[in-house]
Amino acid sequence: MSKVTPSVMVVIPARYGSSRFPGKPLVMLGQKPMIQHVYEQAAACRAVTEVLVATDDERIKQAVEGFGGRAVMVTGDYRTGTDRVAGVARMFGGDYFVNLQGDEIPLQPDLLADLIEPFVKSGSGMGTLKRRIDSTEDVHNPSVVKVVTDQLGNALYFSRAPIPSVRDDASRRAIGGLHYIHLGLYMYRRDTLLKLASLPTGRLEDAEKLEQLRALEHGIPIKVWETKHASMRVDTPEDVESVAEKLQQPDVIKRELGALKSAPSR
Repeated sequence: MSKVTPSVMVVIPARYGSSRFPGKPLVMLGQKPMIQHVYEQAAACRAVTEVLVATDDERIKQAVEGFGGRAVMVTGDYRTGTDRVAGVARMFGGDYFVNLQGDEIPLQPDLLADLIEPFVKSGSGMGTLKRRIDSTEDVHNPSVVKVVTDQLGNALYFSRAPIPSVRDDASRRAIGGLHYIHLGLYMYRRDTLLKLASLPTGRLEDAEKLEQLRALEHGIPIKVWETKHASMRVDTPEDVESVAEKLQQPDVIKRELGALKSAPSR
């Protein structure tokens, strides 16, 4: 009897009306809108069954369909990207759902495989990725979310603050193997996703504006795996020019990938 391969749908929530950066999914990075860069990397991942953009704006839907992608209108008052992904899960069948934030551009499809493949084997309900931080600026940047895990790889906390704080280090510098960035993607088993979306917003979630804290506040464990694959984020309009330049320069991408691969594991 052949083993049935589980279905893995990557959902990219893409709102037009972001308060900090309206129209961000459609900003041009080189010859392509940002949403296309994210979509194509997800579609190229060997572990992905299907990719879908979940949007509330016809302009984004038309742009996605224009490059051959698949998009669905998910309208309504959704609190977070996770809640929008849960809306998709109610519309479509499937075993596993990946929430890939539309401003997190993987530089290689294997970034997604680093989450999907161990997650399916683990039996976990919710999982995500971390990557070591070597930049002290990133440790102190509130747009860069940090994560602390226990020895088994379970998330203890996520924060915009520089965690962990090293009391005896007056320089407050980044320490490799101690400070980790949390990447903008999550994976859920279907039942866990729907449960999470049914829960009220937590106080920590509201304070930090981090949706994953809702899970921790309500006792849903989050498994965290480490990746050495690079990605690029666009948080503000000021990031667009530098990210666009890097995406157009293969040598820069190779250096990003090489730096991560050569970093020692801790």
